[in-house]
Amino acid sequence: MLQIIRETTHDETTCAYLPDRGARMRYRLVNQCSDEDYEQMLARGWRRFGRIFFRPVCTGCQECRSLRLDVAEFSPNRSMMRTARRNQDLEIVLRPPSITNQHLQLYERYHRDMSERRGWADKEISPVDYFQTFVEGGESYGHELLFLEGGRLVAVALVDLLPRAISAVYCFYEPELRRRSLGVFSVLQQVELARDRGATHLYLGYWVAGNASMRYKANYHPHQILAGRPRGSEEPSWQARSADGAQSADEVQAAEGAQPAEGAQPTDEVHSESA
Repeated sequence: MLQIIRETTHDETTCAYLPDRGARMRYRLVNQCSDEDYEQMLARGWRRFGRIFFRPVCTGCQECRSLRLDVAEFSPNRSMMRTARRNQDLEIVLRPPSITNQHLQLYERYHRDMSERRGWADKEISPVDYFQTFVEGGESYGHELLFLEGGRLVAVALVDLLPRAISAVYCFYEPELRRRSLGVFSVLQQVELARDRGATHLYLGYWVAGNASMRYKANYHPHQILAGRPRGSEEPSWQARSADGAQSADEVQAAEGAQPAEGAQPTDEVHSESA
């Protein structure tokens, strides 16, 4: 059952991915959402943070395109396989989303580093903001993957686990461990988790070809791109995309910390993804 409290479209603002363009987002404040309803929205390009579902409705632009992996067919490249071997020592815990001082401190270190290296807005996140963004509204599907190095929390990946799909919501990690490529490792773990659960797809959020920080998602193959913005009961059309033009391993590692500007950053007005 899908119970929408309110649905609104925000006024046009400057696009966080393509600053020379305007952006408009459609938001749904949801009180209740079944697995089936969530999967239908995912397949039509919607994303979730807390109790907010959103997708772009920009006039004259469709550069934010939903991307998903076919987990049965996905094959990691050499760089990804090296990343998997490099992180074999980490302990991985799957559990419902939580909030601790470790979470908040790691999140702020990650964003501080992204601010210094990539010019992200450096905003502290309060416990209330974190709870509303990553913990609240998870129903039965909201989970987190914790990555531990000798008992120390070094990465958190928020994921939504559905019967036929997994949605990569958000990931943040210890900036001093960038050489581990923890963002890439997180995606690889989510692929394995999807396979173990019998899910067919892993949704990685929006791919923006014109944004250097967002192109990395297209390096996971094979993947599919959503055509247009299907409405209501309109059947979504997902188009397979070839590996031609995929980024190099160095570009993937450099872009791994892409900022999730899908409508709003986590500390902005709607507490905005994944990843």
